[in-house]
Amino acid sequence: MEIKVLSFPADSPPLSVIVAAKLSGFALPTDTSLPPDSAPTLVFSDGTTLHGTYVLLRYIGRVAALPNFYGQNAYESGQIDQWLEYAPVFSLGSAFENACKYVDEFLQSRTVLVGNYLSIADIAIWSGLAGTGQRWESLRKSKKYQNLVRWFNSIFLEYSDALNEVTAIYIGKKKLVAAKSKEQQGENNQSKSSFEVDLPDAEFGKVRLRFAPEPSGYLHIGHSKAALLNRYFAQRYQGQLIVRFDDTNPAKESNEFVENILKDIQTLGIEHDAVTYTSDYFPQLMEMAENLIRQGKAYVDDTPREQLQKERMDGIESRCRNNSLGENMKLWKEMIAGSERGLQCCLRGKLDMQDPNKSVRDPVYYRCNPVPHHRIGSNYKIYPTYDFACPFVDAIEGITHALRSSEYHDRNAQYQRIQEDMGVRKVHIYEFSRLNMVYTLLSKRKLLWFVENGKVDGWDDARFPTVQGIVRRGLKVEALIQFILEQGASKNLNLMEWDKLWTINKKIIDPVCPRHTAVIEERRVLLILLDGPEEPFARIIPRHKKYEGAGEKCTTYSKRILIDHADAESISVDEEITLMDWGNAIVKGIEKDQDGNITRLTGVLHLEGSVKTTKLKLTWLPETSELVNLTLVEFDYLITKKKLEEGEDFLDVVNPCTKRETAALGDSNLRNLHRGEVLQLERKGYFRCDVPFIRPSKPIVLFAIPDGRQQTGLK
Repeated sequence: MEIKVLSFPADSPPLSVIVAAKLSGFALPTDTSLPPDSAPTLVFSDGTTLHGTYVLLRYIGRVAALPNFYGQNAYESGQIDQWLEYAPVFSLGSAFENACKYVDEFLQSRTVLVGNYLSIADIAIWSGLAGTGQRWESLRKSKKYQNLVRWFNSIFLEYSDALNEVTAIYIGKKKLVAAKSKEQQGENNQSKSSFEVDLPDAEFGKVRLRFAPEPSGYLHIGHSKAALLNRYFAQRYQGQLIVRFDDTNPAKESNEFVENILKDIQTLGIEHDAVTYTSDYFPQLMEMAENLIRQGKAYVDDTPREQLQKERMDGIESRCRNNSLGENMKLWKEMIAGSERGLQCCLRGKLDMQDPNKSVRDPVYYRCNPVPHHRIGSNYKIYPTYDFACPFVDAIEGITHALRSSEYHDRNAQYQRIQEDMGVRKVHIYEFSRLNMVYTLLSKRKLLWFVENGKVDGWDDARFPTVQGIVRRGLKVEALIQFILEQGASKNLNLMEWDKLWTINKKIIDPVCPRHTAVIEERRVLLILLDGPEEPFARIIPRHKKYEGAGEKCTTYSKRILIDHADAESISVDEEITLMDWGNAIVKGIEKDQDGNITRLTGVLHLEGSVKTTKLKLTWLPETSELVNLTLVEFDYLITKKKLEEGEDFLDVVNPCTKRETAALGDSNLRNLHRGEVLQLERKGYFRCDVPFIRPSKPIVLFAIPDGRQQTGLK
């Protein structure tokens, strides 16, 4: 059974697999047509397949002729597996330096990672370093990690021909050695990790964390920070991470949100040990509430909600605070039954109404809610508040450290006091700053308004800050992870610019995304090349001149070509221009209509002319029926103010124009685009395919991807 082809997405080649195959002497035909985010796949001659980078790497390790490539015994194979699990850490932005330090110390008295022979463990780590490009190159030139550099260089020197060939194709540079610009060095200095902090009293191998979203919306970029921080610390301490749905408010929650949050967690690449629900603990929570009533640490209050809130703010004790146990138990049972009387009541903790921290002033523990729960139906008429459920479930599930954003700072004392009253094990609280973005709303209540009022197309709308929304707009998950990890675990409040995130994204997509051509349909201009080919002819050219993995495209050359009206307006008679991917031409005539609009140009080819001497380098398309219809979609922020002030109504700053569609014509190769594929329309920017080609009458829909340069807004 022979390997037929290695398939992978053009923008994410499995470098370690390609390197291992090259060193093993395998002829490995490649196919880069897989959709983005697909796992690399080996297809065999009998039609069977294997999927996943490290599955493929292990397969090559087993069948390669190199000695002990996957270890000489089961123990060494196990050691190699450990390194394969560790290798992805080099792609995690700010975790890069820690990983380099760890491997450098490990190699202090070793020449290879496992045993006495080069193995796929070495290939995985070597490729992880090489794949970061300039970042590793700058470290490699320094004296910071001498053991790691020695090891890296020894592999490179021994297999230089093969490795230079692979890296030139898949990393996009001629040689591994490259100079780093001062500008790039400055960027790296600014983005050093602030993650290097310790969790209090954390024990290696015993840390247990939880990411606890409420299933009342999709995950947004702010939730992503919390999720990735939890993952980071779980990996750092080799601990556990659970995902717990805080499903205590049935009026706002649904299975749709649960399913999509799990999808978003998978998109972020977050591995977890278990998925739990606060509703799993409803019986224990009710039992705990009743125990607190009997101990005089909680009471039932029928004060109207607005009055109750005012009394809390003013430090006024409720008239129900000193109810007898009998009265409290009677009203508690009314609440459980969901009776008319019970609906007038809530359960409050008896903490301290005079505490300067108002969150400690007898918070509400339970409220009546007759709405059916999305998981357990109508079994309950009362539901615990987050403030009551969270400290209890954290303790019961064995959470060692609860990571909470700084917006909860005043409620930390409440959390700890409630745990004391419950008599449960104390949980350490670790604060981090909430991620805020300019011109962005992260409140799920406010985002829901846009959904319910038809201002967006859904929670995955490309204008939304949800994970699905920004990925749909064209953000690579690697860019999001790098952006968030670079913020670190700092407690300093920050308002971040989207431009920085999109700049990171551009650096990821530009070296690998294919290039195509489009002409704006409105007022497009015909250019007739008088000495052009009488019969159109075609050439096969690269989709990306510097990245072979992007594949090839077919370009048709004809006597009649189309250019953008804006380009036509900038041309003068007898001016020499460059037609990209063809050569120079001289414009001889300009025809205009009665309103002075250019309608047609004539010219002659001047292919021997130098592209260096022309001012205008123009994109063009042949006038042919093979062109495809495109809809180019640009987006703007949903609000017009950079940051809302305290108490300011977001409805006052809703942006009336957040989406613009432009009809265009595209080259015939665009018929082959997959949904989710990222490309560059030359001289127009980066785009993500949202709706691929279906039929000639239905346009391909391409979403414009910001490139990090400040946009001026849509008109």
